[in-house]
Amino acid sequence: MNKLVTLRRDREIGVITINNPPVNALTPELVAGMLACVREAEEAGDIRALVLIGSGGTFSAGGDLRLLSRLVSAGSAEGIDFHPLLRALEDCRKPVVCAIHGAALGGGLQIALACHYRIAVCEAQVGEPEVKLGLIPNGGGTQRLPRLAGVAKAVDMCARGEPLPAAGALECGILDQVVAADLLPAAVDYARNLVLQGAKPRRTRECYEKLGTAADNAPVLEAARSEVRWRMRGRLAPLKAIDAVEAATTLPFDEGCRREAQLFEECFASDQAKSLIHVFLSERAAGKIPENMQQAHVLEVRRAAVVGGGTMGCGIAMVCADAGISVLLKEVSAELLKGSLATIRRNYERSVQNGRLSRKSAEEAFGLIHPTLTYEGFYDVDIVVEAVFEEIELKKQVFSELDRVCRPGAVLASNTSVLDIDEIAGATSHPERVVGHHFFAPARAMRLLEIVRGKATSLDVIDASLALARKLGKVGVVVRNCAGFAGNRMYHRYQREAQLLLEEGASVPDVDSALFHFGMAMGPLATADMSGLDVSWRIRRASPQLEGERRDRPLAADRLCELGRLGQKTGAGWYRYQPGDRKPLPDPEVERIIEACALEKGIVRRVPPAEEIVGRTIYALVNEGARILEERIAARAADIDVICVNGYGFPAHRGGPMWFGDAVGLQEIYRRICEFERMYGSRWAPASLLRELAESGRRFADLDHQAVSLMTGGPA
Repeated sequence: MNKLVTLRRDREIGVITINNPPVNALTPELVAGMLACVREAEEAGDIRALVLIGSGGTFSAGGDLRLLSRLVSAGSAEGIDFHPLLRALEDCRKPVVCAIHGAALGGGLQIALACHYRIAVCEAQVGEPEVKLGLIPNGGGTQRLPRLAGVAKAVDMCARGEPLPAAGALECGILDQVVAADLLPAAVDYARNLVLQGAKPRRTRECYEKLGTAADNAPVLEAARSEVRWRMRGRLAPLKAIDAVEAATTLPFDEGCRREAQLFEECFASDQAKSLIHVFLSERAAGKIPENMQQAHVLEVRRAAVVGGGTMGCGIAMVCADAGISVLLKEVSAELLKGSLATIRRNYERSVQNGRLSRKSAEEAFGLIHPTLTYEGFYDVDIVVEAVFEEIELKKQVFSELDRVCRPGAVLASNTSVLDIDEIAGATSHPERVVGHHFFAPARAMRLLEIVRGKATSLDVIDASLALARKLGKVGVVVRNCAGFAGNRMYHRYQREAQLLLEEGASVPDVDSALFHFGMAMGPLATADMSGLDVSWRIRRASPQLEGERRDRPLAADRLCELGRLGQKTGAGWYRYQPGDRKPLPDPEVERIIEACALEKGIVRRVPPAEEIVGRTIYALVNEGARILEERIAARAADIDVICVNGYGFPAHRGGPMWFGDAVGLQEIYRRICEFERMYGSRWAPASLLRELAESGRRFADLDHQAVSLMTGGPA
């Protein structure tokens, strides 16, 4: 065999171990080694049953993603076929037991499904996450899974891509046993008992009892398609996954596998697969410090503190507690602190009710949050996250106080979304300890953590911040300090263009509908209502440099704020809302306000088509992203994509604005932006970098901006 796979004997039980750390990714060499071991064990007269297990922390997380990325980019699926191994496992004349710890995902689960029996430890998970990469299973997963778990569960797992815990996998029939003891001895004992009982191989492809009839499955499949079209609109792979599972119910197994392969090829050849794999790999790259910059000892955050118990403060405290970090939550009055704790209690209760947390887990997390009205205990924490009102003088006062009460070496982080980190750091005697930790609302749900490095911020603090992001389950992206950082600077240009389109004649629903159908999580105006119009209002007043020339400043948003229309929280913003209902309702009063603003600016109104709405708002993002790269606020175009996808609802299947720009073609985008500049003036002046790339025929993806420049604090 090869070093990636070994076969040893435990008396009459053969134990095949895969060893490709850290996640036992399936490479052609590893698959070949497994196949050789299975064939050797089957021919060995002294082996009567097999156990298949993974070394290290997991069974197998599936295919090697870097290999997959290269194959998708090349448009060739050659090299990822592991059907011979699956057939060898399923056809083996001796019982094969798959022992799962950690996770069996994608190809890892498909190998497990081809085995005859499956056991797992309590903490294990199984799943088919291929859809998140724009693909579907290609190892018979859509054919074997419904035979074990039923059509509804198979559709849910293959179309949504979420993992299933061991208890759920046992309940639906994917697993045969869940054990709390050491997995390998338990698996060997399980296999030995099968031998003693004279048990025969149980081939998944021959299981039919859970498949049901076409009449039974029709409403399940149609309901799944309807949900996917709404929740994952524009995505190709989820619908193809449902089609593949349906094939399991209407075709013989081998024909179903051929249908699955055909549907996989359609996904494999799509731009969506390239885009989603780009986002996935970019998220990983964004959270890494170059090897030559890594520190020998990274600060591990065990104790934290949050100053400010508002919406963001409560959310950040809960994120820490969810990760097992003890956290002090400070407020300025007993009444405010009581309200903060009540909010946290309600949120945990909601998590229990919707099944996201067990009652025990919720109580344990709540118990890690310690309310306080003073700075007592702050000396012992590893990090403080300030989340007070977005006013620079208030934040400077808080940091001056933290500088006195926190121990040397503690990280002092501000959750500001726009204010100057260097000015905040100037209120301390150790500015190297100060960093921006821009969480996004709602903090528990949003995956992005924008880590803002000031001029003095040390590499130790950046390293600790990225490690903390991983511990919190966030995607950490390091950017330099500037007004709005990378994320809000991009978002401001997007919102501004959307609101200028309103003044020119588009209706509020027109703008939101065009961008919603493009794939944005929400339209820009509905998003503003959800966040609160006063948030951007404060930003505009605090950072007037974001606004540009007066003629380029939309007026209606400020008028709405002046009227107390702050969005969902006041029942009216760009839309109006019924009490207790978040459904946005068009409001004629808003249209009258917009018309008055247009009249004031002398605009002759028209109705821009959806194509223009999308082009102007999305191309504004591309152009601003190019400026951010020029100024080295972000290290890579891919980092901007990660920020926009994870923080602002940009559709992942389009890869982020910079990847989307490359897909459209930078020559075409540059041409359109030059047209916009002639029509609308200097706000559409093309970025120098965009012009250079367009004229040279290069892409953003071709740039080789090294992240080390942001880590070392060297010249931009």
